Amino acid sequence: MRGTWKDITPQEVKDKLTTQKAVQLIDVRNQEEYSEGRIKGSKLIPLNELPNRLSEIEKDKEVIFICRSGNRSGKACEYLSNLGYDNLLNMAGGMLGWKGEVERD
Repeated sequence: MRGTWKDITPQEVKDKLTTQKAVQLIDVRNQEEYSEGRIKGSKLIPLNELPNRLSEIEKDKEVIFICRSGNRSGKACEYLSNLGYDNLLNMAGGMLGWKGEVERD
């Protein structure tokens, strides 16, 4: 069974984070990129680790995937969609399009 996913703009993500609590943010970039700047509350699961860390993704919440430009996060959505996951959102434009606050290490 195939799940569903769609694109969402960085501004729509920002709006969701102010109005909705039951959302999970998964950043699929590498550790170095994540350390340089991430959305508060996001969890790092690099794209290549995703198959081994599926248990960390909450199926009962909407999940927003984030990367640098929207390419890797789109691949994450496609992968999980093919596994039957629903409520998947790809932040199109990625962190390059993010205008909100960022956390850094």
